[in-house]
Amino acid sequence: MEVIRTRALRGPNLWSHHTAVESIVSCTPEERSVDKIPGFEVRLRTRFPRLAQLQPDGHADTIPMAHVLELAALGLQAEAGCPVTFSRTTPTLEEGIYQTVVEYTEESVGRLAMQWAEKLCRSAMDDTPFDLAGALHELHELDEDVRLGPSTGSIVHAAIARKIPFRRMTEGSMVSFGWGSKQRRIQAAEMDSTSAIAETIAQDKELTKKLLDAAGVPVPTGRTAEDAEDAWKAALEIGLPVVVKPKDGNQGKGVTVNITTREQTIAAYNAAKEFRDDIMVERFLAGHDFRLLVIGNKLVAAARRDPPHVVGDGVHSVRELVDIVNADPRRGTGHGTALTKIRFDDIALARLALQGLAADSVPPIGQRVVLRNNANLSTGGSASDVTDDVHPEVAARAVEAAQMIGLDICGVDVVCDSVLRPIEEQNGGVVEVNAAPGLRMHLSPSYGKGRPIGEAIINTMFPEGDDGRIPVIAVTGTNGKTTTVRLTAHLVAASGLRVGMTNTDGVYVNGRQIDSGDCSGPRSARNVLNHPDVDAAVFETARGGILREGLAYDRCKVAVVTNIGAGDHLGLNYITTVEDLAVLKRVIVMNVDEHGYAVLNATDPIVAAMAAKCKGKVIFFGADRYHPVVATHLAQGKRTVYVENGQLVAVEGKNEQRIALSDVPITFNGTIGFQVENTMAAVAAAWAAGVSWDAIRRGLLTFTTDSHNAPGRFNIFKYRGATVIADYGHNPDAMLALVKAVDAMPAKRRSVVISGAGDRRDQDIREQTEILGKAFDDVVLYQDACQRGRADGEVVGLLRQGLQGASRTSKIDEITGEFNAIDTAMDRLQDGDLCLILVDQVEESLAYIAKRIAAA
Repeated sequence: MEVIRTRALRGPNLWSHHTAVESIVSCTPEERSVDKIPGFEVRLRTRFPRLAQLQPDGHADTIPMAHVLELAALGLQAEAGCPVTFSRTTPTLEEGIYQTVVEYTEESVGRLAMQWAEKLCRSAMDDTPFDLAGALHELHELDEDVRLGPSTGSIVHAAIARKIPFRRMTEGSMVSFGWGSKQRRIQAAEMDSTSAIAETIAQDKELTKKLLDAAGVPVPTGRTAEDAEDAWKAALEIGLPVVVKPKDGNQGKGVTVNITTREQTIAAYNAAKEFRDDIMVERFLAGHDFRLLVIGNKLVAAARRDPPHVVGDGVHSVRELVDIVNADPRRGTGHGTALTKIRFDDIALARLALQGLAADSVPPIGQRVVLRNNANLSTGGSASDVTDDVHPEVAARAVEAAQMIGLDICGVDVVCDSVLRPIEEQNGGVVEVNAAPGLRMHLSPSYGKGRPIGEAIINTMFPEGDDGRIPVIAVTGTNGKTTTVRLTAHLVAASGLRVGMTNTDGVYVNGRQIDSGDCSGPRSARNVLNHPDVDAAVFETARGGILREGLAYDRCKVAVVTNIGAGDHLGLNYITTVEDLAVLKRVIVMNVDEHGYAVLNATDPIVAAMAAKCKGKVIFFGADRYHPVVATHLAQGKRTVYVENGQLVAVEGKNEQRIALSDVPITFNGTIGFQVENTMAAVAAAWAAGVSWDAIRRGLLTFTTDSHNAPGRFNIFKYRGATVIADYGHNPDAMLALVKAVDAMPAKRRSVVISGAGDRRDQDIREQTEILGKAFDDVVLYQDACQRGRADGEVVGLLRQGLQGASRTSKIDEITGEFNAIDTAMDRLQDGDLCLILVDQVEESLAYIAKRIAAA
């Protein structure tokens, strides 16, 4: 078995809505039926006992090794703790070649699982050892390392529950929610609206205390110390006991509490200096350590924090008791788990010494042994939820503290005996205000119930009813995609929205091109969705991008399928038939939002059949109102677009809108059939997206197919009394549509310039010139620079074969180079002639044609 290629499908794809790893797997004849390999399954299950059944009960199908690989990759992830359920293996038309798809939650873990699964299969085949424990450990550790921690994860889960899209911006905890102009961002427990000034204030403990004191929030007295001796002097001024801590520290680093002697003060000062240069000394407040969490000026959670400790049992030593506590699966080494392991270090040993204990001491039953002065979870502390006990006055002081500093998400540390009574009555106070506070103690407290912190943060960023989404219109099909995308974007922009658009010519934001080339894939779409100046997005969605990576979005508001026809690009990437192509293209239809629309060509049976796969509603379009699909949809009172008496008609129930095709320049008064179809599709898409009819009418009237507005899409030029048309058509269906269009345009003599894409099937290349040979007098064949895997002259040879027996063509030229071919055709043009130039290098060829015309 050989894994030929592996790639990650990062969005909804041909196989499922899940993110998945797709591999192309080659199996030897023996490996195509592992059930016939003696002892294989026994050896396999010896190495991985919990592997799923190779096939359901009652089935007797042939089981290829690729299917075993699939099940192993899925099973290994599941055993490592990943919530994955979907996998599939499909044979291709190539004998012994299979497509294997396995869901993942973290891409790197999915890829690693495929590698381990391959090792498992080889091990069972060759009867060699397999380290299952090592595989699961590596997968689990990697998953722990790369997946979001509990704090950020809770926010993401809350967004998912609200159907708000999200994207990890880094490998850490920076996450973007929503799209375009409606997106918001977080970094751990910090929102994008948190100002740098507020964060700076929170880090400056002395300034924080001054501001809180001015606002009437009780705080302990204190000041900064210049050196260790000054720290002792400050302690005496304030009154013992005191706390020594860094002025701008976090997570309890360098904090020493309840100091009563000069020696302790000096040691605490030196410990704090290891973390920061500026050190504070303040009055020690007796009582419990409480963390109050304020989000959006509301108290949403409160917890009592206890320092890391163990309780003696009269049998185990302190060190052994720590090991027992750390064995709790909720405790880990970082922030990826609900609790953190207790550190048994020099600080812990020093704290033990103060209690007259050592690491090997065996404390009696019930003795509480404290291992640190601070109660931070990051150093092994524990938390008990007390949210329901917080007195309104205590909550008010916490909210005032957050407001005074200016934090949207704020952890307020309070020391007092109880949160059941006002702080002032207990001589308690606010000892710290924290930006980006830890959320673990509130999500999964050691004792008590967890609080919906993620929901509170998401609800603060996105009010009820706001899902952070901008309208996304996806367009696919065989022909007409780019023109439909450009026209749709133009109509949406006419409504006043800033539009992001991707197509085979580039990426555009609010009319400005920000990238060039073929940008019809998911990477470009993601770039648009991440752009803050985009209010709506229109994406050309090509087959290649769906195959390579899936969609860039989880769902769209509108999905448009222009046509499938006889297809294009068949024979590539195991898409061999028109039916295969339709299954791939309908991915956008299957991922329409339940409140969205699929816009489908009613006259293309394969496209019309996609309606059954749409979760939302359907708008059918077709020129003939009496076509069975159109007529049925009309009779049902559903949205339909058709043509009647030279007018484009849009109907829903008794509501009707009519637009004269004479007011739609790209249709040339309705004479260019494929442009009428493109217009119907674009109008239906804009209608589905909520664009007003006034805006649609304005947009149609102002959109033209010149080389700037729609390059390579039936661009018409005048040259020495002749008509020159430049188009990017490159498949048989496009040739038929172009021939029909030029038939409506009078000409003395017709010529056409054409090459062919080498990655098309032979019959598709030949068929193009078979069609053109019936409609053009002169045909200029050219070989361009990129033959896409074909030998020199091979494509031109196929094109010439298509012209054999042509009923109209009388002159055929074979030219090397696109510009030379253009020169050959244009040099012959006479007044009243027509020349169709099928361009390959769109921008370069259009510029060359324009230059020739300007020089004429």
